[in-house]
Amino acid sequence: MSNKPRLAVVVASTRPGRIGPRVGEWFGALAADEFEVVPVDLAEVGLPLLDEPEHPSSGVYAHEHTRRWSALVDSMDAFAFITPEYNHGFPATLKNALDYLSREWRHKAAGLVGYGMSSAGLRATQMLTPVVRALGMVPVAETVAIPLRQRVDDEGRLVPDEVMNATAKALIDSLARYTAALASLRTSA
Repeated sequence: MSNKPRLAVVVASTRPGRIGPRVGEWFGALAADEFEVVPVDLAEVGLPLLDEPEHPSSGVYAHEHTRRWSALVDSMDAFAFITPEYNHGFPATLKNALDYLSREWRHKAAGLVGYGMSSAGLRATQMLTPVVRALGMVPVAETVAIPLRQRVDDEGRLVPDEVMNATAKALIDSLARYTAALASLRTSA
């Protein structure tokens, strides 16, 4: 068992042919020095549209899929959300996954990694920031923005450059500092 804090690397895209898992693997490998990395693929989690009869703030969950999701999120110390940009925003799968829970997100650092075409996912991460804040998470200032046209080769492989790696490492360092700083709040909550 690791003494490192646990970081969920959450891949938000669920569509066939997505690049998200490759981005998540790249980011998770970079984060492994600082964190115990837990890959979380929302396609595998498979949450239906929010179907709980009680409000998430109650913590009363009628469905097993919600109880599993709650246990997973609750066991994490920090999150890195790997999100594509769809129509100037982040995907509904991520919003749905976030909306399922309440207290489980509180006092945890959040790193945002966006990818896309013209804006490299920046608009998605900008829209995601107030959502994670509303859930009581602390989004770190550093953000990774991946321009897919320049960072994916003809075979569909992710090809990070020095700037992308350096930006990711800065985000990871910030996540580590915030995760440590927020530890006492998570313990007392």
